[in-house]
Amino acid sequence: MKSALLSWQFWAVLSAAFAALTAIFAKVGVENVNSDFATFIRTIVILCVLGIILAGTGQWQSPNTVSARSYSFLVLSGLATGGSWICYFRALKLGDAARVAPIDKMSVVLVAVFGVVFLGERLSIPNWLGVALIAAGAVLVAYKS
Repeated sequence: MKSALLSWQFWAVLSAAFAALTAIFAKVGVENVNSDFATFIRTIVILCVLGIILAGTGQWQSPNTVSARSYSFLVLSGLATGGSWICYFRALKLGDAARVAPIDKMSVVLVAVFGVVFLGERLSIPNWLGVALIAAGAVLVAYKS
């Protein structure tokens, strides 16, 4: 089990499971609440939980140990996350969770493309086929006949 806890695959599967629960819980939670306020509540919960985890595991680090470059990109990441959450909750407010979530997961396709273009990562032909299938699958799940 210890090796599983050190595996990126283990954590990625957990991430997917939590993301799925996020969609279901958020769809029910946003039912009678303004979507931006729902995002605000979600953000407060995340801040509290992360604070508890950092304190409980002794992982807190002094903010002055973080480089300016890291701060810059973490701030950009935070802004992108906020934009994503605001859009996601509005989409959930307006649409079915089973259709919104797959389109949201088109981020997988965009990460592959951005990773190649901006980070110089390389994907093989089978990797690109997988990316294309993810895109096609998301579109097909979101399609409403």
